[in-house]
Formats: sequence, structure tokens, C-alpha cells
Amino acid sequence: MTGNEIRKAYLQFFKSKEHLILHSFPLIPENDPSLLLIGAGMAPLKPYFTGKLVPPSYRVTTSQKCIRTDDIDNVGRTARHHTFFEMLGNFSFGNYFKKEAISWAWEFLTKVLELDTDKLYVTIYPDDKEAYDYWHNMIGLADERIFKFDDNFWEIGEGPCGPDSEIFYDLGPERGCGKPTCTVGCDCDRYLEIWNLVFTQYNRTKDGKYEPLAKKNIDTGCGLERLASVIQQKESNFETDLIFPIIEKVIAISGGDYNDPRQKMAMKVIADHIRAITFMISDGILPSNEGRGYVLRRILRRAVRFGRLLGIKDLFLAGLVDTVLDILGDEYPETREHEALIKQIINTEEKQFSATLAQGMELLNDMMAHVGDDKVLTGAEVFKLYDTYGFPMELTEEIAGEQGFKVDKDGFQEAMKEQQERARAAHTKVSAKVATPDTTKLDQSKLVNDETAVKATIAMLGKEGVEISEARDGQEVTIILDDNPFHAEGGGQLSDTGVLCAAEGKAQVTDAQALPNGLVYLIAEITEGVLRTGDAVDIAVDKQRHMNLARNHTATHLLQAALRKVLGNHVNQAGSLVTPDHLRFDFTHFSPVTQDELDKIEALVNEEILKAVPVTIEEMALDTAKEKGAMALFGEKYGDIVRVVSVDDFSCELCGGSHVANTSVIGT
Repeated sequence: MTGNEIRKAYLQFFKSKEHLILHSFPLIPENDPSLLLIGAGMAPLKPYFTGKLVPPSYRVTTSQKCIRTDDIDNVGRTARHHTFFEMLGNFSFGNYFKKEAISWAWEFLTKVLELDTDKLYVTIYPDDKEAYDYWHNMIGLADERIFKFDDNFWEIGEGPCGPDSEIFYDLGPERGCGKPTCTVGCDCDRYLEIWNLVFTQYNRTKDGKYEPLAKKNIDTGCGLERLASVIQQKESNFETDLIFPIIEKVIAISGGDYNDPRQKMAMKVIADHIRAITFMISDGILPSNEGRGYVLRRILRRAVRFGRLLGIKDLFLAGLVDTVLDILGDEYPETREHEALIKQIINTEEKQFSATLAQGMELLNDMMAHVGDDKVLTGAEVFKLYDTYGFPMELTEEIAGEQGFKVDKDGFQEAMKEQQERARAAHTKVSAKVATPDTTKLDQSKLVNDETAVKATIAMLGKEGVEISEARDGQEVTIILDDNPFHAEGGGQLSDTGVLCAAEGKAQVTDAQALPNGLVYLIAEITEGVLRTGDAVDIAVDKQRHMNLARNHTATHLLQAALRKVLGNHVNQAGSLVTPDHLRFDFTHFSPVTQDELDKIEALVNEEILKAVPVTIEEMALDTAKEKGAMALFGEKYGDIVRVVSVDDFSCELCGGSHVANTSVIGT
């Protein structure tokens, strides 16, 4: 079976077990500040596991694209480490538990994939007698094929966790270390973990406590690349049809020798990294010096450097994207949709890095030539290399390490301290916005969003993620109204603010946020008296702020359209900020905008404002909107019915923001 056939067989098998197949979620976590990137199949589903949101089905299956960079130095050196990989998973949200998860995993491996049952072994958590009984009595595994390990407990940051049971495949003694003690758990390559069944029974809180979940869940992870290596009988994941065609392309470009260990490692790194690069950019991540953009830049520059080690002097990375799309483009159409942009960003970044690589290497070689006997590069020197030449610290460390030098990481971190503190402050701000109580008991059909509403009833009050019945003067709380006129923050636009007045108290609404299911919650400070669940409130939205936000949001649409008309259709939105007094628009382009181009863009926008063109807002099916030519916000996830904002034939975008009724309202 090909890798694509294995993926399809897995999803269809669990569909036959009444699971809903969901397309992979984007690599950028939605409403989850605890994660930088999606690194596991269950990560995007955390709100369903914790019970904060009602899932679209209580049985779900996915093939989730994942990025992990914790072991990036091992990529290419081992048979299994990757930055990008696909995680097959089947999930139950309080529906079925260990019996079904174990029996279905065994059925898929032995009946669908027809793996030899004598080569399968399992591990369990020592205290998990229930899992042992199912493996031993129901499946019929002998005691010597069931191993108990203390580390069979799965967790990734905050959120759902619990004991797990891993399934291993014996690749044969020829792949082992030869020691008589070699068995499951050995560090050698003989016993390969191919599936992990996690029995989610607890929720790990921010402070490290393990609270029992009201409903027990199932979260499984099965690495597609690993499974393919077993089915296709390859020595490593890199030789499977999911990756090796990329290596063949690298061989053709470089004229290299895959049998040479040093070249083989470089080719593996490049093949792995170009998959990660392609998928990160397709999900809206752009190279930068912090956060996700830094991860992308580090991976991309690492791939370029290994290309140079193979003797490739010209730009080459973008040329590998076609091979990635040949393998995975049908399963992940979002990659084909952004193909031109992916190649353009890769070319621009590779060109910029190539121009400084030689200079940076010269500086690094000079540093190493003048270092003391301890062979340690100071943090200040390494930071200079990062700051001036764009060398990620890890790349400097890797290059220096190959020649026996070390890096003063503490000194480097000290130089980066101010930037880290800014990131932490932003992280804390986002964390506060998602601290909502369990909303599943609310009947969402009775909760409406109506911009004209001036009266409502408080449907729920919350504080620090816990539902409360009343809130008093001075407390900051979350409030959900049954009739909500406040526009939530989204698409770069800041939220509405205003005041709520009840019979015995008042609250100043400072923010409005939306959960993934569309439910809007307010962040407010009680400024007077007391507010209780069930209280009737009079609502006063700040109308001047709302209108100023609408002016700047419509202006943003005009600006994007003008940019595309002047600079070209490759221009895509890469972020924006719409405030009451100004707008900021981030966009992708391969060179600085000239003054002449800027003048043309400004003239086009002002021309549309002066025309006094009506702004039309319609709701329609997503496919209809695409046929109409509506542009989507880069990296955004849309439902089946979307909101389309049009300005004559000048601009047409999918948008949930506030807008003016006529462009003339924007003013000068």
C-alpha cells in the first residue's frame, strides 16, 4: 500500500465505526495560547475533550498535520525523527473507551493492514489493570508480549491526559542491537512503536494538578510515516513513497550520492524540512524573528545550509515544492491553493539567506579561530551573529558543534531577554481571553448576535474559567448575554466596548471574544454594585468606537484590493490590525514597495472613497463565495455558510467584521 492508501484505509475504517472524518486542522492553534504549533492529533480537539465545547460528533477521526522541533538536531540522523509528520487518530469524547479503542486498533492492524500478529507487542501503564485485561483476555496476548512501563502516561502541556497503551512492531533481529537483553523498550531500532492509545481520564491544569474528567475520552495517535515504513518494508521513514521522491529530486539537483553517510543525512534533512516549510507557509506562517515565524525561518535556513553542503550553489528549495505537492497535494488542497506564494516566500528567504551565509560563516570561522582554550563562543558573539546576519542560535550551535566548539546559551538568552519579556506579556494577555467556563450546558439556539439589541439577559457569568452566580464591584469577569450586540475581536479588528446596566449594578465591557463555535463572550469589570446570572441588563455599545472600527475595516479591504492591483495578485494578507484610530496591514511581497507604487495605491483607495460606492454584505455557501471571487483571510478556517463583503467590483472578501454602508463614510 502507498502512504496515501494507508491514510485513506485508516479514515475509512473508522468511518465504518461511526466516526466523523474531519480534515486536518491548521498548524496554527486556534484559541490555544499554550501551544506554538500543532504537534499532535488531539491538540486542536482539546476544547472537546475538556467539555468546554460540544463536538460535531462524539466519534471523530483525522489525519492531522503536525510540526515538532524539539529533536530537530536528530532529523536526518535517525530513521524516525521529523519536523513535519502526519498523525492518524481516532477520538471519542465521552462515547467509547478502552475496550473499543483496543479492539479496533488490533482489527485495523491485523485485518485491514494484515500485519503478522506474532510481531506485535504492547505496553501499558503499570496501574492500568483494565487495559491489561483487554489485551490479555479479549485480544489474547500472552503475558510476555505485554510490557508495563511507568512512562506510559501521555500529556502535552495543559489539558487532557491519562495512561496510555503503545503498540510495537518487531522489525526483526537483523534491525536490533544483538544483545540478549534486547526487547520492547530497547534503544535500538528493532521494536518500532506504531500506535499510541491514550485513555484520557484527567485534565492537567496550569498549576500541574490532575483533575478527573467528567467523561472519559479516547485519543489515539498513529504515525503515518512509521506505518508506511512497516507496510512498505523500508529501513526508515525517509525511504517510503511519502518522502523518498523528494530525496530523488535532491539527488538529481545535486548530483550527490545517497550511499555517502554525510550526503545521505543532508538529503534527509532537506526532504524533511521542505515538507514542513510547504505546510507551514500554506497555513499562513511567514518567516520572522520570533514565534512560529522563527521556527519556519530556522527550518528553511537549515535546509539551505545542508543544500550548500551538497554543493548546490543556486536557489533550489522552491523547486522541491512540486514534488511535495505531487505526493500530498490531493489530500491537502490548501497547499496547491497557495502554491505560488509558497514558492515565492521560499525563493525570497533563500535568496536573502544565501547573500549573508558566506559573510556569516566567515565571521563564525573568525570567532572560532580566536576563541580560548575552553572552545566556548560567548553569548554576545553568538547574538551578534544572529542579530546582524540572521543566524538562528541553533544553527550557529550546530555548525560550531561539528568542529568541537560550544555556545554560551545563557549569555545568548540574556541578550534576548527583552524580546522574550515582550512575548511573555503578549502570551499572558491572550491567555486571559480564553479563560471561559464550560458553555456546553447553554442552549446556543437561544443565544443570538444582534447589533441592534439594547436589552438582554445574562445567560452566564464566569471568573478565571469557572462559572459563578454573581459578581461584585471591582471583579473582572466573563459575561455571556442571550442577546449580544457587541462585535467580537476577529480578522484583525478590535472588539466593541460599552456598558451594561442592571437593577443593582453596572459593568464596563472592555473586550468581546468569540469561541470556535461562534459563541461570543464579553470581558468586563464590575464598576458598581452586583450583577447576577439571569439579570436583565440595558446595553450601551460605544457607537463612535464601533463606527471608527467600521471605517478602518472597510478601508483595509480597499487597501488590500489596491495592493493587488498595483503590485500583483500574489499579494496576500498576512495579518492586520483594525483599531478605532488607525489600521495596520501586513502583506506578502518579494521586495519593498517603491514610492511610485505607494502613490498609486493611495490614489486608488481615495478614488473608491470619493466614488461613494455602496458596501454590500451577503451570506452564502462557501463554494458560491469562491465562485464569486471572494478572497479568504490567509490561514483562516471558514464554515459552510460565509459572510461576503463587496465594494462594487473593486473588492470582494470573506469577512465577519464591521463595515460602513458606503465608502464615502470613511472620509479622508
